[in-house]
Amino acid sequence: MKNKKITREDALEYHSSGRPGKIEVMPTKECKTQRDLSLAYSPGVAHACNAIAEDPANANKYTARGNLVAVLSNGTAILGLGNLGALASKPVMEGKGVLFKRFADIDVFDIELNAPKIEDVIAACRMLEPTFGGINIEDIKAPECFAIENTLQDLSIPVFHDDQHGTAIIAGAAIISASEIVGKKMENLRVVINGAGASGLSIGKHLIQLGITKEQIVMCDTNGILYKGRKKGMNKYKDEMAHDVPFRTLKEAAKGADILLGVSSKEAFSADMIRSLAQNPIIMAMSNPDPEITPEEVAEIRTDAIMATGRSDYPNQVNNVLCFPFIFRGALDVKSTTINNEMKLAASLALAKLTKEPVPQEIKDIYGGVDLKFGREYIMPKPFDSRVLTWVSSAVAQAAMDTGVAKEPIADMEAYKESLLKRVERIKTKLK
Repeated sequence: MKNKKITREDALEYHSSGRPGKIEVMPTKECKTQRDLSLAYSPGVAHACNAIAEDPANANKYTARGNLVAVLSNGTAILGLGNLGALASKPVMEGKGVLFKRFADIDVFDIELNAPKIEDVIAACRMLEPTFGGINIEDIKAPECFAIENTLQDLSIPVFHDDQHGTAIIAGAAIISASEIVGKKMENLRVVINGAGASGLSIGKHLIQLGITKEQIVMCDTNGILYKGRKKGMNKYKDEMAHDVPFRTLKEAAKGADILLGVSSKEAFSADMIRSLAQNPIIMAMSNPDPEITPEEVAEIRTDAIMATGRSDYPNQVNNVLCFPFIFRGALDVKSTTINNEMKLAASLALAKLTKEPVPQEIKDIYGGVDLKFGREYIMPKPFDSRVLTWVSSAVAQAAMDTGVAKEPIADMEAYKESLLKRVERIKTKLK
């Protein structure tokens, strides 16, 4: 199924029509009478302030903090557009806010910082901690994004860089499914990743969590293969994924590989590379808006490949919206202090498991009646499948509890899953 091409005029009309932008802030309590005003503000608000001063945990009881996430960027790596600055990143941050609300009923303030320096972003996040239940870092270039996220792990709230981990979690789920479909075991896969920025490095590390050894993964950047001892263009984050490999070019590495994964640039994968892959290869061309190679081009070369892209107009879209709303939902609901590797792994496994479940007709209807069934053109759930909320959020919440980072563990997980289903219905009603 192909969607109608989105033009510049379509997009600008969407963003400008009616009320400009994509989000607004609405009160959740009535303010119609003098008494309402006195409760909402002075003098009533003083009681809530005092309660929080007495016990900081009361902030989640008397304010929106527990369901509020900052989507924060300095605009140094916007989508596939590069460094356009903080102001130009605002449409993306607003868009993330829409997705957080639509898919997980999480409120968002978008924060755009004129702060190209690492220390300024870190300082801003520290100062913002009292406002939010979590911080989603977005569109900040590598390697600065790694240092920012790592440094902020000492906050009392989760700080999560979606460009890294969201992409990795979805790619991991897709690889679990695709490997099963082609009958290959994870421990035997040879993986080539083109692109050693935020997404590529995180994917490599996440695949190791899934059981693929570092020695099975070959990574490539604009200077060629990452290998032990390479000097040009390296940093401590790339060094972590480097090892002794005989290859020096992407073309050499692709020969015989089971998985060719791109988070790089348009046309990075040649026809010769595709021909040289192992039988039943998994090709994930995730550059947006133009993939490293298109499904049509791959289909002309070989018929045994499972193909995924980052685009919504092809099957098997590797889309971060399958991750960040739901991983934050689970983290917020147990008041987790972090989003750790176990929670990320739980998200991938939950998505892969859900993919094998029968898809309700109402979800198929949203996607034009296509028969969504576990197989070569359905290796991960669709974003509008409301079951993703219950499956992923509950798995993430459970992993947070199991690893001791949940400040408020859930006593009844089945009741929690029911509450998530009610959230889904409430969201649908609000947005009709």
